[in-house]
Amino acid sequence: MYEPRVNDYVQWSDKDVEGWIYFKDTAYLTIEINVCPKHPDDLPHGTTHRNDRTLVVCYPEHWNQLKYVTTRDSIYDEK
Repeated sequence: MYEPRVNDYVQWSDKDVEGWIYFKDTAYLTIEINVCPKHPDDLPHGTTHRNDRTLVVCYPEHWNQLKYVTTRDSIYDEK
C-alpha cells in the first residue's frame, strides 16, 4: 500500500483532485492544488509568504484513494 509523503504528486481517485502533498501528520495531509503570487501591494502587510496556496485536506481514512504519480526534491523545485 502507498504511504503518502510530502512532495509527492498524487491523484485522489474518488475526487477530482490532484496536486502536491504539502503537509502531512497523523491526523491529515494537505494537497496543494493551486499556487499564485500575491499582489505586490499585499506583501508588506503581515506575512512573509510570497504566494497564496489552495490546499485540500485529506484524512487518513481516504489515503488509500491516493494514487502516486511522482516526487519532487523540494517545494522550491522549478521543474
